[in-house]
Amino acid sequence: MQIEGTAASSGIAIGKAFVLPDWEWEITERPIDVSDLAKEFERLYDGIRSSKMEIRNIKEELREVIGDEESTIFDAHLAILDDPVFMNEVQGIIRRQYKAAEVAVKEAIEKFAGMFDLLDDEYMKERAMDIKDVGNRLIKHLVGAPEVTLPKDAHPFILVARELAPSQLAHLNPKHVLGIVTMAGGKTSHSVIMAKALGIPCVIGLEGKLEQPIATGDVLIVDGHHGVLHVHPDVHTLKRYYRLRREWQQQRRELERMAPIVPVTADGVRIRLEANLNTAREAEQANRYGADGVGLFRTEFLYMDRDSLPDENEQFEVYKQVALAMGEKPLTIRTLDIGGDKKLEYLPLPEEDNPFLGYRAIRISLDRTDLFKTQLRAILRASHYGNLRLMYPMISSVDEVRKANAILREAMAELRRERVAFNENIKVGITIEVPAACMMADWLAKEVDFFSIGTNDLVQYVLAVDRMNEKLADSYEPYHPAVIRMLKQAADGAKSAGIEIAVCGELAGDVRALPLWIGLGIHNLSMSFQSILAMKKQVLETNAGECRKLFGELLKCGTSAEVHRLLEQVPCSACS
Repeated sequence: MQIEGTAASSGIAIGKAFVLPDWEWEITERPIDVSDLAKEFERLYDGIRSSKMEIRNIKEELREVIGDEESTIFDAHLAILDDPVFMNEVQGIIRRQYKAAEVAVKEAIEKFAGMFDLLDDEYMKERAMDIKDVGNRLIKHLVGAPEVTLPKDAHPFILVARELAPSQLAHLNPKHVLGIVTMAGGKTSHSVIMAKALGIPCVIGLEGKLEQPIATGDVLIVDGHHGVLHVHPDVHTLKRYYRLRREWQQQRRELERMAPIVPVTADGVRIRLEANLNTAREAEQANRYGADGVGLFRTEFLYMDRDSLPDENEQFEVYKQVALAMGEKPLTIRTLDIGGDKKLEYLPLPEEDNPFLGYRAIRISLDRTDLFKTQLRAILRASHYGNLRLMYPMISSVDEVRKANAILREAMAELRRERVAFNENIKVGITIEVPAACMMADWLAKEVDFFSIGTNDLVQYVLAVDRMNEKLADSYEPYHPAVIRMLKQAADGAKSAGIEIAVCGELAGDVRALPLWIGLGIHNLSMSFQSILAMKKQVLETNAGECRKLFGELLKCGTSAEVHRLLEQVPCSACS
């Protein structure tokens, strides 16, 4: 039986199912005496402390496996336990209705998860799973129940669940999990993000599509490339997928052997492939994948998962560590980019109707010059130990660059007076991620040494489409003709001043976009280190001259479909 679901994490898995029971505890509703209220609150607080400790331990265990950015999923879980609205609801039920703590937590979960489920926004619907996950963990501690058990033997299995909570996935040994199948959930669910980071094939969205429930022991094929699940496949289907899996595994091995190869097009154009990093530890992985440098080091992760700002010395040591790891390779450090969807608990930001258009990124830095200068001093000090470059985020005007550079000069003057060594000629650049920066690219290019295009936000702002909204997924179109025209304005502005231009957004790592970048004359791409090898293979098989000819045709396109049709004419080694 073949069932069409949604492809969530690529790859092919063949094996027997293990059906995970729902993580919900049977709770007997029991009234409590008014004299026991204090004791019940103490039970609640003990449960919260135990839950927080467990979540922090899970996060720390997973950090090395899935990376720092993905492990911040559990920061959202900690935030729920600290959320005053959620906790006031629980405490109110205990105080007003004289109900036991576990009953109050269960009712609060149902209320808030139900509210999220009613929203039209798919991303917000999936946050209901986080509330259930955290609430069930808290209930587990309150009733003293064990974790839902998983297979203890070493035989790998395909995990099947209605929904899969991130903390359930955290307890799995990735070596034992061949694939994941869920009835509910979406592409932005935290469990899907983790599955991708762990490299586990995953198909989701099978609710209501099965003729009969999957049972533990059923033979399954998970096709994470096309979003297909096969239940009790016949011999011919099994043979075909065993062959496809061997081919997929062989492709992965071939890519791994390409790390030391220099990426040059078939007609001799050198393309620099750099890495986007979130932490110092990832520098070693970037080198192992053959990165030409670091095109984007996101400093905001230094500020997260803590209760106070990192001081200058702490930041300096991290930047220095990455600089030493990269050696002579360029390391581009972006200054603090918070706001929008990235918040710091200890640095309250104003509530805004449109946070992505509000107080964020360089706007915060120019307002909080104390924070900004501390970071600039740390970056400058680290520049003595490597080939560092400095980049300001979300620039929309020449005035912002001049103000930022004025603060940079102050930081330099302070370090000179203190006789602290730094690179006096450190290169300074900006991210191009708002339409205003594209329109003013010729002017901005006179103020800086390089541009780096942040395609994630640029596409969002050009098309007025919230990239976090699943209902607008079809409208978030990176290959929209308007986006291509904006990119050309940025590239032309850089060329007019003779400065370097790179790309550091998600589109940089999309092999289908390579002809676009070469056609624009952009030869420096920065991406997740996991994308470097596939892109390197594509570079070797691409003819730059043909890409330049193709770009003239792309500019004549009036629809995204026309753009896609032209790009599909270019042979793509990783698109099949």
